Amino acid sequence: MYNFANLLTFSRILMIPLIVGSFYLDGDKANWIGFAVFSVAGTTDFFDGYIARKYNQTSALGRFMDPIADKLLIAAALMMMVAFGRISGLSVLAAVIILSRELAVSGLREFLADLKVSVPVSWLAKWKTALQIFALGFLLVGKASPAIIPSILIGNICLWAAALLTLYTGYDYLKAGIRHMKE
Repeated sequence: MYNFANLLTFSRILMIPLIVGSFYLDGDKANWIGFAVFSVAGTTDFFDGYIARKYNQTSALGRFMDPIADKLLIAAALMMMVAFGRISGLSVLAAVIILSRELAVSGLREFLADLKVSVPVSWLAKWKTALQIFALGFLLVGKASPAIIPSILIGNICLWAAALLTLYTGYDYLKAGIRHMKE
């Protein structure tokens, strides 16, 4: 049977080079192109899980690839925006917090997998990812947004909120992981 949910997950990964490429285009149109592709990619994060559950298309491949696709999408957007100065100043710290947590949790999941321990994704972690996508969307539009919408300010506030939520959810995962490491 054809697994549309997995196709959506892989499409999210395939959109990353398009987002990266948008940084090398000139003008406000480039910001909107990056935002549009990122928005479609972020939307697939919701729909792949929804479709997998609703149509009983859950799979080991999907459970494995979905968090990887999320992390690759977020990491690529963060790194490109820092590299191109669209995330700057103290907001770089928020980006580092987010990237550090994502790497730490990935390592923890790998370690626990060797112990045959599954750490399910919490609803709070799902909201954290949604907030990251929301923040990065505003920051991708950046200066190209209409003057009435302070995209950079909204993006930076949401980025910091996501970083704080990232710390909290990372602590939850670490606490669960340490419990299994002591056994």
